[in-house]
Amino acid sequence: MAPWIIYALLSAFFAALTAIFAKVGLKDVNSDVATAIRTGIILLITWGIVFFRGKINDISVLSKTNWVFLSLSAIATGLSWLFYYRALQLGEVSQVSAIDKGSIVFTILLSFLFLREPVTSKILIGGTLIFIGMMVIIWK
Repeated sequence: MAPWIIYALLSAFFAALTAIFAKVGLKDVNSDVATAIRTGIILLITWGIVFFRGKINDISVLSKTNWVFLSLSAIATGLSWLFYYRALQLGEVSQVSAIDKGSIVFTILLSFLFLREPVTSKILIGGTLIFIGMMVIIWK
C-alpha cells in the first residue's frame, strides 16, 4: 500500500474522531470559543513537531507564493472549522460530517478549474456517488 494512502486513511480516522469529540465538547460552549481552543492546541502541537524535528530553518526557503497560498489555505481552514463547529453544535454529527465530506465534490471541481487536473470517468462516477451518498444521509 502506498504511504499516502496510509496517511489519508489515518486522516479520515482522526477526522471522524474530531467530529465525535467536538460534538461532546461543544455542549454548552460557544462554537467560536471551541474553535479557538482547538486551533490553539493544534498550533502548539504542530510547532512542537517542527521544533522537535529540527525543521524551523525550513521557513527561510518559503517563497512569496508559498506564503500567499499557505495563508489563503489557513484562512479557508479557519472558516471551514468555524462553520463546521457551528453546524456540529446545531445538527447531528452523521449529517454534518456527510455534508462536510461533500467537500470532495467541490475539490474535484476546483482542482479541474484551477489546477487543470484531469476529470476522468472514474472521478466523475466516484464524485457522483459521494454526492448521492451525502444526499441519502441528510435526507429527512
